[in-house]
Amino acid sequence: MSLKLVGDDTGELRLAVPRSSDMQDLGGLVASHLHGGDVVVLSGPLGAGKTTLAQGLGKGLKVDGPVVSPTFTIARELHGSLADGRAVDLVHVDAYRLGGEGYEPGEDSVGRLLDELESLGLDEELEEPGQETVVLMEWGEQMASALADQRLEIIIDRPLEGEMDPDLPPTSRGQRLVTLRGVGSSWVSRLNSLRKVVQA
Repeated sequence: MSLKLVGDDTGELRLAVPRSSDMQDLGGLVASHLHGGDVVVLSGPLGAGKTTLAQGLGKGLKVDGPVVSPTFTIARELHGSLADGRAVDLVHVDAYRLGGEGYEPGEDSVGRLLDELESLGLDEELEEPGQETVVLMEWGEQMASALADQRLEIIIDRPLEGEMDPDLPPTSRGQRLVTLRGVGSSWVSRLNSLRKVVQA
């Protein structure tokens, strides 16, 4: 694993992740620190490596099926186990298409997104995930911040540095900068543990 700590503020870690295999390894490392009831919010531009990290997380949880982008299904549920061997359901949500278009001026966009989650039966999973559930949400920053007061935010950035033309979208190649931000007291000691593993 070639992860390198490049920023270390209280409550978050910033890592340089050079290869897709390292992104999968990072997902596995995060999985090894998950507890039942956790909510993980994954964000970054298209092609940043969210699905690659999610696959590593799924592998770390020993889920019973492939972790693929759930864009066309919005949510998928897979069965696996936590590091301590307890059974867990991984609920993988892609909120990219939630909320639709055509918001009215002054309309509460977060409220509208939450209404859609409720119609899909996912609002309770986020508000109070059971001890047998881990929620992994892509593109869900607004919803998760409104619902889950304890969560791990993973932000993947794909710098343009080194690209031939900065006006073109970045390619799928190259180093990523990943920020792990713990929100809530349950993540303080776990981020410290992740920090030690990366520094070892």
